[in-house]
Amino acid sequence: MWPILRTYTGRNLRRIALPLGGIGTGTVSLGGRGNLRDWEIVNRPAKGFHPGTAFFAIRTSAPDGSVVTRAVEGPLDLSEYEGAHGSGAQNHGLPRFREATLATAYPFGRLSLRDADVPVDVDLEAFNPFVPTDVAASSWPVAVLRFAVTNRTADDLTVSLAGSVQNFIGRDGTYDVAAGNYNITASGEPGEVRAEGVLMRSRGVPDDAEQFGSVALGDLDGAEVSLRTGWADRTWGDSLLDFWDDFTTDGRLDERVSESETPVASVADRRTVAAGATERFTFMLAWHFPNRRGWESPEFVGNHYTTLYDDAWDALRQFAPQLDELERRTVGFVSAFLSSDLPDEVKEAALFNLSTLRTQTVFRTPDGRFFGWEGCSDHEGSCFGSCTHVWNYEQATPFLFGEIARSLREVEFAQATDENGLMSFRVGLPLATKARDWKVAAADGQLGCLVKLYRDWRLSGDDEMLRSLWPAARRALEFCWIPGGWDADRDGVMEGCQHNTMDVEYYGPNPQMQSWYLAALRACEELATYLGDSDFAVECRKLFESGRAWMDSELFNGEYYRHEIRPPASADAIAPGLRERAGAPDPTHPVLQLGDGCLVDQLVGQHLARITQLGTLLDESNVATTLRTIVRYNGLSGFTGHFNHMRSYVLGADESAVLMCSYPRGNRPERPFPYFTEVMTGFEHILAVGLISEGLVDEGLKVIADIRHRYDGERRNPYDEAECGHHYARAMASWGAVVQLTGFDYNAHTGALHFAPRLTGTENVFWSTGNAFGTFNTTTHELTTLEGTAHITSVTVD
Repeated sequence: MWPILRTYTGRNLRRIALPLGGIGTGTVSLGGRGNLRDWEIVNRPAKGFHPGTAFFAIRTSAPDGSVVTRAVEGPLDLSEYEGAHGSGAQNHGLPRFREATLATAYPFGRLSLRDADVPVDVDLEAFNPFVPTDVAASSWPVAVLRFAVTNRTADDLTVSLAGSVQNFIGRDGTYDVAAGNYNITASGEPGEVRAEGVLMRSRGVPDDAEQFGSVALGDLDGAEVSLRTGWADRTWGDSLLDFWDDFTTDGRLDERVSESETPVASVADRRTVAAGATERFTFMLAWHFPNRRGWESPEFVGNHYTTLYDDAWDALRQFAPQLDELERRTVGFVSAFLSSDLPDEVKEAALFNLSTLRTQTVFRTPDGRFFGWEGCSDHEGSCFGSCTHVWNYEQATPFLFGEIARSLREVEFAQATDENGLMSFRVGLPLATKARDWKVAAADGQLGCLVKLYRDWRLSGDDEMLRSLWPAARRALEFCWIPGGWDADRDGVMEGCQHNTMDVEYYGPNPQMQSWYLAALRACEELATYLGDSDFAVECRKLFESGRAWMDSELFNGEYYRHEIRPPASADAIAPGLRERAGAPDPTHPVLQLGDGCLVDQLVGQHLARITQLGTLLDESNVATTLRTIVRYNGLSGFTGHFNHMRSYVLGADESAVLMCSYPRGNRPERPFPYFTEVMTGFEHILAVGLISEGLVDEGLKVIADIRHRYDGERRNPYDEAECGHHYARAMASWGAVVQLTGFDYNAHTGALHFAPRLTGTENVFWSTGNAFGTFNTTTHELTTLEGTAHITSVTVD
């Protein structure tokens, strides 16, 4: 049995789209009624795109001759009824089941379909393997679709399941260059799990087009498999009519000759299901699209996953024998995580946001390096370059896939940082020619990368990584001190022009950048000490002490930390590489500033310092007061009266959220930073992490619960916390709540593993280092490692 966390029914199925696919492969999504929607496997996002034909159907035949045929889908939502020519819903004309319920714990989705007029119950079980610490096991370009069919009658039934997919090669939801597509039958080789199906290819799509590739639809261990490589070429919808009649007649498919440029492939499996018994029909959908281009350039960078297989059928063929083991390992991870004594809203936020790692937000180049957009627009990536200031927030990769986190660090320091220490906060592709083309440093992005380097080194114990990246890391910190830079006078205070994640430049000391700076100074102090660079460590400590004292005395106003706006004397006083075109046109009279605002993530550096075990950066009383103030002034229940001149991610009278910024003392700039009236979940999650870290656990849990209430399946897709695009990377900050609620700490160098649970009664703990994960019982002190390896010499519980 699959572990389950949430169940959705009725209207809460409306927005469901569960991504099925591997890390860096793209996905097809399982819709809430069982339809396959959002086919985003062709190197780009494609919201709303699906092949002209894509569905599964079931036929049952009883001894008395009665036959029932249905699409394996639940009822259409009422919002799908109307259109210019009737319903425009996918597969709208097919008979379907009356009832549908989705039970899920990512990456699993089990859609239960029931209908009194259908003699069988069907549970569609869909997933793709997800095994933390094992990137390869989690990166298959395959969607597993298993249909568990239960015979409710007292007689044996003949049951057939059939899947049909149009060969859409050449189409990606934006461009259409489909031509000369063809389908061929395919089967597994002797000695393997038996697989039979259809491989979809193209002769007409140029082999250097982004849309070139292959798709495979296969059935595993079928009893009586029949195939179609094409549907009949008929007009007025009669191609579908011919298929339905053929399938309904005997549950088998007879071949048809098709001259279509985009022929439809179908695979059917017919079996006998005994009275009261359950049979499982396993289908797999696989894909292979090698020609990924660089961010916004015509140059190809390729895909790592396509270097491992010849085509889509080869991927399916290699995957099939490993399915049972990969499923077992995935169940092991999810079961262990769900068995931990964490609130359901924390589990849901942490687990469901992991789906972002499988969407078109991320990809891997053939050399294995990992890259990410900020998110996905409907038909293209949103904000390129593994943007450092956005990816600073996510906490999933370091604790679940250390290999990925270290890949990001290598790119940031070894590729994107120049000889002067300027780290391009958006890295260009291909790396060999464009890595540093952006030539703008984000203050929060660059400083956060130093904190992450310390975190990832501490979790991994990878001294080789640290020694190779340390020269660039040291330059990145020293970049703060260049003339016209962020801290040109080297007093530990960020006064200069500071481009940041609000897509503007702040001028003068502000808590967001200053907290990042303090965390970076502490991280570099620790790293320098370890490497024997004692003079540099002393300098970092001196600046840290000076900066923290100044921030507490000068920026804290008794309730929260404020921004002291200090315009430069002239634009020429700003060092090159610190300004980006979206900021104030005249820096001597800056607009788009924070000013006296109470910012949601003003202490983000402190929060990451807690996760990274860098300790307290600021006066603890001031920190706690600030967090309470943010909740009091920025927290809002009911948005019908809220004015927002930008994007709306929260609406309605019954939704609660934490605003990006408030001005409780007035004195709001005429033009504050752009997003001050918005709500964005990544910032809320990092606030929740901070609240939990400082002992304000109930307040932190409420923030998380309010987020997940809004992503309820009816209003928004629970697998898609959006910001500047779908599947936004910053929302993976949600994993930080797991770390802080368990009080997890691991030092790979000493082997010390420590827990300090923050919830009373915590007995079962889930832990993960990025290279290993397992469970720990605080009562019996039993430690279990489920995947990976970790050097552990001691385990303590606070």
